[in-house]
Amino acid sequence: MRALILWAEPGSTNLGVRVLAEGAEALARQAFGDVEVSHQGYGPGDAPVPLGSNRRMAARLVREDEVVDWLRTFDVVLDTRAGDSFADIYGLPRHRRMSLLHEAVLRAGVPVVLTPQTVGPFQTRQGRWLAQRTLRTSVLTMARDTRSMEVAQRLGARSPLLTTDVCFALPQPRVVRDVDVVVNVSGLLWQPNPHVDHERYQQVVRTLLERLELAGREVTLLAHVVDSPLVDNDVPVVTALGQELGLPVVVPTDVVEARTWLARARVAVGSRMHACLNALSVGTPAVPLAYSRKFKPLLDRIGWPGTVDLRADGDTVAEAMAMIDGSSERAAQEVREHARQDIDLAVAALARAV
Repeated sequence: MRALILWAEPGSTNLGVRVLAEGAEALARQAFGDVEVSHQGYGPGDAPVPLGSNRRMAARLVREDEVVDWLRTFDVVLDTRAGDSFADIYGLPRHRRMSLLHEAVLRAGVPVVLTPQTVGPFQTRQGRWLAQRTLRTSVLTMARDTRSMEVAQRLGARSPLLTTDVCFALPQPRVVRDVDVVVNVSGLLWQPNPHVDHERYQQVVRTLLERLELAGREVTLLAHVVDSPLVDNDVPVVTALGQELGLPVVVPTDVVEARTWLARARVAVGSRMHACLNALSVGTPAVPLAYSRKFKPLLDRIGWPGTVDLRADGDTVAEAMAMIDGSSERAAQEVREHARQDIDLAVAALARAV
């Protein structure tokens, strides 16, 4: 059995993308047993040649080439769409490129499964058409929240399943809870970005750290997107804040280390969604500082009681402090068990689909 995981690389500097890669692989191993797994994302991967531009991908649909031949060596393709990129809100070129590779897989005659992910939004006619094509030609579509499930069904998904994020398929670290509050600060939101007012975000983070200090809480800063030449990484921000405020800083080398630190924490505050999901999946209460619509439906699905919406008016810091003070390890562990049941459904559906 050979499986190809698309759009999630185990070597990504974004630990959320690594979670998708490792979680999708865990899902495949639980469904198929002894399976050989390959990965391919935007950067270097296991494909025989670079995937290149949209134009190059389009050319591959009208002629046989080594990429299509390579795709034929797999029994199933698990398409993660990077977790939240099955949408056109990040631009049509990204959506087109992922959809074109999906077409190349179909040309190779290999079944495609959309692993648990956010579906939509699709705000353009072309975006909706591409989504319909993908959903109707995939043997299984797994949505990780109810809103995504509704979008998938409305666009005609061939076989939709409501489940949860693949991070809940990962192994559990066994550690002692000896760290108080872990705070993940986003380098993406710290600078001008399309999601939230970056100056307000900076103020929220600084004020929250001040309130935690006044409350006598011990804070550890955590990067969840590690250092790279890209501006979207958390390391410069957490390093600068740590030096300025005299706080310890953790820059994990891999997913296991990140999950271990989160498992040691009594509560985690995260601006990256997978920092929050990693926390909940190891039984640690999470306070999500949400910057997009992908947070709340997913967390609602697994029964986690709330988020702090960075886009909303009001006293964001007070909301976050209230969630920190009211955090319950027992509630987090119940969420983990509930989500694990959803993963069992996903494993069974995957095994049946291929």
